[in-house]
Amino acid sequence: MVCEAMGTPSKPLISVVIPVYGCETCLIELCNRIRDTITTIPAQYEIILVNDASPDHAWDTIKRLSSQDDRIKGIDLSRNFGQHHAITAGLDYTNGDWIVVMDCDLQDRPEEIANLFKKAMEGYEVVFANRMVRQDNWFKRKSSQLFYRIYDYFSGQISDHSTANFSINEKKVVMSFRRMREQNRYFPLFVKWMGYRTTSIPVEHNARKEGKSSYNLRKLVNLATDAIISQSNKPLRLSIQFGFLISLVSFLYAVYLFFRYFFLDQPVQGWTSVMVSIFFIGGLIFFNFGILGLYIGKIFNETKGRPLYLIRETTDDSDDTVERS
Repeated sequence: MVCEAMGTPSKPLISVVIPVYGCETCLIELCNRIRDTITTIPAQYEIILVNDASPDHAWDTIKRLSSQDDRIKGIDLSRNFGQHHAITAGLDYTNGDWIVVMDCDLQDRPEEIANLFKKAMEGYEVVFANRMVRQDNWFKRKSSQLFYRIYDYFSGQISDHSTANFSINEKKVVMSFRRMREQNRYFPLFVKWMGYRTTSIPVEHNARKEGKSSYNLRKLVNLATDAIISQSNKPLRLSIQFGFLISLVSFLYAVYLFFRYFFLDQPVQGWTSVMVSIFFIGGLIFFNFGILGLYIGKIFNETKGRPLYLIRETTDDSDDTVERS
């Protein structure tokens, strides 16, 4: 840490990155509780609110909060890029020694930041919040468990469905994260992939105070597909293995028919079975082409080199640390 004139360590700067979507009325309470919590550490702080094209008047509230407290900074994205792209925008804007990532709906309790920081001081570079009792509906909990089970199967990793974005990260972790510019993004998986000293602590999880989750079934499926394809090529290997299995079964069946015809004098009949086999193999081929097409499509998206997000406005346009890529 940088030392002050008297030789005592200066207070660390904690940056809190919050993607904002559909939770305008939570923002004032959220910022107040973050301020009250961090002052007990004690530490300096900055709060970075990233408006991901929220359908309410969130940006107006963010600008008002920023005008009242220069430690609150706002980034207004040009359109809805998605939660993890919004997190990336906020992380590109941070200056802190430690960076907290959390949601805006107050399900992540700001009071837990002190506990995360205390655990990090034991020598950890990343500390995740472990939601022991999730205050989500049945569908959200089960879909999350299913997502991580499928992801673990395809990626060969072991994940914990009780952890999400809420975490504290040392500055070097965020600097490494900034170097990862893939279009398919999922913050906690990227952080775990980097391999820094990571742990988790149990935290209390609140019920959602306003609105409902923007992750419907379609978005969850898309998120799972993107995460799996971006982190693993196992679907391609499985399609090869399955195709080989089908070919082997077909060959053995052909040998069986050959034996019946020439040695048992039993003519091969069954136009229906032939057509069913053709449609089955045809469907399998199209399925494998579809998997291959997904990977080619993702490669195409990466080669275009488009920015991860675009910023319409910030509450501090004089700050040149914003990376628009």
